[in-house]
Amino acid sequence: MRMTPQRQLVLDAVRELGHATPEEICKKVQGTAPTVNITTVYRALDLLEQLGLVRHTHLGHGAPTYSAEEHEHVHLACHRCGRIDEVAIELLDDLGKLLLAERGFELDPTHLALSGTCRTCREAD
Repeated sequence: MRMTPQRQLVLDAVRELGHATPEEICKKVQGTAPTVNITTVYRALDLLEQLGLVRHTHLGHGAPTYSAEEHEHVHLACHRCGRIDEVAIELLDDLGKLLLAERGFELDPTHLALSGTCRTCREAD
């Protein structure tokens, strides 16, 4: 696969935005290349993910968010205010070992988002 200019723009946008939906990535790319459409962005994201350069995470009920491969962490999504925090994937090491031992299931925490209520929202009660 060759890195087309459109694919490079999509990859650059993902790296710059940190976490972004395909629509946000498309808007960023269109700032440089207005003719790039959402279909091109989705295709580029699919290919870049197959190549291991980006990954997606579902942070809620909306579109997935994409981040660069080296951007590894678990997302904590507050279902009240929508805030997204990040914690180290190592926090789930014990759970991963338990799942592997008891279920033969190998956890990939890099695609994981945990839903709950953040400290700020809990303290507001």
